[in-house]
Amino acid sequence: QVQLLESGGGLVQAGGSLRLSCAASGRTFSSYAMGWFRQAPGKEREFVAGIIRGGGSAYYADSVKGRFTISRDNAKNTVYLQMNSLKPEDTAVYYCAADRDRSVVFTADPKKYDYWGQGTQVTVSS
Repeated sequence: QVQLLESGGGLVQAGGSLRLSCAASGRTFSSYAMGWFRQAPGKEREFVAGIIRGGGSAYYADSVKGRFTISRDNAKNTVYLQMNSLKPEDTAVYYCAADRDRSVVFTADPKKYDYWGQGTQVTVSS
């Protein structure tokens, strides 16, 4: 069992930056692949970025590639999402999630993730 707590959301102007953090409880954080997802009003939850257990590889949705960077610090039980060049269409609630299935290196399918944080609101004004 792991509990996730996101922070760092807020209101920012288009072109600005935010850094989201997701702190995990427990001593097995390094055994989870981690992902960031977002959900805008009236839309389904969508994959944003993912990182494998050791942190060596990261994956991004096409819509954020080149603007967002996911990273993790297993010593601090924390995963980050650095968001640059933000656009109004990035406005959403952002969630971090943990996948405990060791047989899968990475998945962008939110149904495959076992634990979720409560979310943090990101609003980008034009």
